[in-house]
Amino acid sequence: MKHVKPVPAPFATVRKFVADVLLWSAFAAGLATSAGGAEAVLDGTQKTIATIAGGVVALVAGARITKKPKIKAFLGRPGTLWFLFLFNGATAVAMYVAMDGVKGIIGAACMGLVSLGAAGGLVASRRHRAELTKPAQP
Repeated sequence: MKHVKPVPAPFATVRKFVADVLLWSAFAAGLATSAGGAEAVLDGTQKTIATIAGGVVALVAGARITKKPKIKAFLGRPGTLWFLFLFNGATAVAMYVAMDGVKGIIGAACMGLVSLGAAGGLVASRRHRAELTKPAQP
């Protein structure tokens, strides 16, 4: 069995900080690229590939960020879930009405999925609270 040396606390703190900065930077860069940053620099197929790659990078980094305990606790609060449900639902409707063609439909569908996910979280937390307060059956 291999013995692993524990990392001293200051080095672990610095390593965690650097990892967090890189993760958030990847998320921001992915969002910027997918939101139109690639259009300013690239043309044609390269622009399309960069936009899709930026979206994938933002999605993967965002998924990693949401697994952090503080972020997970914040996203699980009923107030946050209600805000996400209402805001994303309204944004989905606005995107469908205001944008033309496939971009409007895809944008509205994606925002609608986020809104439905928040609604699912509200229903699940309500059921969980109801089970906690339900009296025990004899």
